[in-house]
Amino acid sequence: MKKHLLLLLCLFTVRLLYAQDAVPISGRVTDAKTGEALIAVSVLVKGTTSGAQTDVEGNFTVNAPANATLVFSYIGYQQQEVPVNNRTTINVQLATDATQLNEVVVVGYGTQQKRDVTGSITSVKGDELIKQSSQNPVSSIQGRVAGVQITNTGTPGASPQVRIRGVGSAQGGVEPLYVVDGTFVPDLSFLNPADIESMEVLKDASSASIYGVRAANGVVLVTTRKGKAGAPRINYNGFAGIQKVTNRLEMANAQEYATLINEKFAIIEEPRTLPLTTPSTDWYDQVLRTAQVHNHQLSMSGGTERITYNFSGSYLNQQGIVKKNDFERITARLQTDFKVTNNIKVGYNAIFTNIKTDTIPSGVLYQAYVAPPILPVREANGRYGDPASINLGNFSNPQASLDWFNQVNRSQRLTGNVFGELTFLKDFTFRTSLGLNYGVSDYRNYKSRDSLTSIQFAERSLLTKGNLKSNSWLWENTLTYSKEIGANRFTVLLGISSQRDRWEEVIGTINDVPNNSEASYYFSLGDQATARIQNTGDLYTFASYFGRINYAFKDKYLLTTSLRYDGSSKFPEGNRFDIFPSVGLGWMVTEESFMKNQTAINNLKVRASWGKLGNSNIPSNVFNQTASLIPGYIAFFGGIPYTGGNFDQAVPPTLLWEVVKETDLGFEMVTLNNRLTVEADWYDKRTEDAIFRVPFLSSSGLGGSINGNFASFKNTGVEFAANWNTEATSNFRYNVGFNVAYNRNEVTNIDTSIPQYGGSGGVAGNLTTISRLGDPIGSFYGFVVDGVYQTEQEVTGSAQPAAKPGDFRYRDLNNDKVIDNRDRTIIGNPNPRFIYGINSGFNFYNFDLQLDIQGVAGVEIYNANKGNRFGNENYTKDFFENRWHGAGTSNSYPSADLSGVNLDPNSWYIENGDYIRIRNLQVGYTLPTNLTGKWKIQSIRFYANAQNPVTFFKYNGFTPEVGGPPTNAGIDLNVYPLSATYNFGVNVNF
Repeated sequence: MKKHLLLLLCLFTVRLLYAQDAVPISGRVTDAKTGEALIAVSVLVKGTTSGAQTDVEGNFTVNAPANATLVFSYIGYQQQEVPVNNRTTINVQLATDATQLNEVVVVGYGTQQKRDVTGSITSVKGDELIKQSSQNPVSSIQGRVAGVQITNTGTPGASPQVRIRGVGSAQGGVEPLYVVDGTFVPDLSFLNPADIESMEVLKDASSASIYGVRAANGVVLVTTRKGKAGAPRINYNGFAGIQKVTNRLEMANAQEYATLINEKFAIIEEPRTLPLTTPSTDWYDQVLRTAQVHNHQLSMSGGTERITYNFSGSYLNQQGIVKKNDFERITARLQTDFKVTNNIKVGYNAIFTNIKTDTIPSGVLYQAYVAPPILPVREANGRYGDPASINLGNFSNPQASLDWFNQVNRSQRLTGNVFGELTFLKDFTFRTSLGLNYGVSDYRNYKSRDSLTSIQFAERSLLTKGNLKSNSWLWENTLTYSKEIGANRFTVLLGISSQRDRWEEVIGTINDVPNNSEASYYFSLGDQATARIQNTGDLYTFASYFGRINYAFKDKYLLTTSLRYDGSSKFPEGNRFDIFPSVGLGWMVTEESFMKNQTAINNLKVRASWGKLGNSNIPSNVFNQTASLIPGYIAFFGGIPYTGGNFDQAVPPTLLWEVVKETDLGFEMVTLNNRLTVEADWYDKRTEDAIFRVPFLSSSGLGGSINGNFASFKNTGVEFAANWNTEATSNFRYNVGFNVAYNRNEVTNIDTSIPQYGGSGGVAGNLTTISRLGDPIGSFYGFVVDGVYQTEQEVTGSAQPAAKPGDFRYRDLNNDKVIDNRDRTIIGNPNPRFIYGINSGFNFYNFDLQLDIQGVAGVEIYNANKGNRFGNENYTKDFFENRWHGAGTSNSYPSADLSGVNLDPNSWYIENGDYIRIRNLQVGYTLPTNLTGKWKIQSIRFYANAQNPVTFFKYNGFTPEVGGPPTNAGIDLNVYPLSATYNFGVNVNF
């Protein structure tokens, strides 16, 4: 016991003496070549865990003994050790590491120096993501990555739609693969952008083929932040603000609506009129609101040479711009790495997310669009305005729908990864990792027994509950061998992977549960005779073997080749495995002797690649025959009815992967004294054996369709990105970036020559898209409007004898004097030809400004809202001002009797979907260090942010961002409006 006390006393004395000898040392760290300040450089007192990081101006302060040594380290720069030698001020210039360029990018199962990459990879750093107020990390890269189209929705918590280099499938999945710290996840909605260190987008087949059958649509790799050796660093980042609808759609008011309806009554000879002095209800004003949003994140990181950690917690509260639509997300993240010995390293990363959403009825925006403005919100007696009182149709009262709807969604997700890494024989590294993704979600919907209006009533209450559980695990083992022999530098990777995904959902309903409170919403309190249960689920597995070789000769001739052997249980036995190879070549031109004496080009690389990818994202068991059992299939035997079945979808005799083969040619150049960076790519991306739905001939007796490998598609395009980065003076620096991408989508082959129809114009039976040979997937298909019939004389003898004045006149494309389906043609393309972005940043003394602009060009939208009519729905202000209401009044808009042939899919519904938007504008101010130092705070930055404040477009709707699956894309049926966000925030580093 005495020995232990003596030891503790000695340690305390040594620590006390050390503390007495320690003195504050300050200084600034800059780039040795440009003189620019380096942010977040690690400054560690050698042999201890004490240290600090440089702030936004490159300044640091650390306590160290007069005879200590400071270690300065920063990614992409040479580590430097500087003796203190009794100094209190030490300024350091770090030189770029001669063996690598400044940027290190994450690739599949490892990292590479940017100079060694032979594929098309774009990296976005986490510090750029947090300068946006997006709640989903993917939204933050909109307009920042050439060739990546991101379509946002205003729904709180919803994931954006992502298309990398066009659409390559009609029936299969078209979303990219998301990989977070080595774990495959379905999306990134659970992740706080402030937790991300970097996000890499693998765009070409060469870089993505290491992921085989999951990579046909590209790969998004996310690396979360890790702890660094040094003293604990605490960061708080929070903002609060509002969200407002931009470009709100103007509808006809009560007087304008009455005028239009009276014109319609006159056309259809209905003997009644509406008064023009009726009070007007603005239904959009009734259901929409200015919403609030606030987000807070607190993180702590640090460690020693043996243990590093990063912990964070965040809370997001976002109101939707539709009333009663609220979203809450709590995220907790834990990350720790342990260096057990010099050869063994283990660690884990875990992210827990809890989400609660108060949802809204799916049709409330449609109801607000069509509800007559002469319908009051409430009558004088306090009851909801009833459409029966105006006798114009079976309209819902949107406010009653909002108040009646009672649904809450909850979900929890745990995503994590544990790994072990062993380095042996100097050049070998073995790594094993286990990724887990476990999710539980449930929803509860209660429809009370009530009578709100003549069509919004329920004679019995209905309780619906759903529970979904999903879990997946991914176990991967890799062996890496890295070696440099003379002018030869290479890395060999071998790996094996196995994965299992499973989900199961249970949905139950029951009547007559009392509406006392949340505590009474249980099945045991309802009528047990009405209880119904539905159970669905899926289970599928993957097995993979893969390898990759990276080789460089004299740092100027580069080779990357990979091979993956992938198998999936989603496919029939005998067709479950396939091989996915790739090869990439690079030539560092500036390393050649003939380029050594020139100074105009600092770096020039030419690269070419080819690879094969697969798409296994199809429904499981699609090759198993199932029968449809519906009341319509009834047979009578002995006078007794029996429910029958029908095989309305045939099973393909065999089913193969969708295979993507892609060729990419590109170059990367740095010039003008490292200020200008240019990158360009041309690609040819072909999908073979694409799963395509083909209808049966009526003689088959089935009357359905069959899915099979019946088609081929092609996406060809060009991408260009340039970035200018310079320091004009010691107090002013700026960067400006521009990227643009062109893509052409085409169906190149259909084995049966039968096209696939899809889409919906809002009216039953009106299919609006076609996927046929020679045209883009999901092209809009319909009649070409050639004007509006003005008089009865124009109608007489025309190709449309059933038309009337005020109806559309369609173009007779085949000149047979008859308008029928043979006159339908391609009238629009939902696949954009161009996507682009402009990104800029400015720093002046302590002020900073970030401005991001993005846009889309060469795209059309099918405005199905205009034709979604079944009676006397409201009209837009645009329609009122441009309608036909007598001979010579309009030759482009029909009459108020928007029915009959006017509802056929036609070019009037096609509108220009081009837009340009100020995506993000942020102004910040960082307090001087002489102020923050007094408070023992490393840095404080205040900022104001505007996201989506201005969008320029011609489309007659809330937003030109309209997504959808491949054969149903670009059709606007009351999409959730996009909003502008204005907020103020603060970022504090302790």
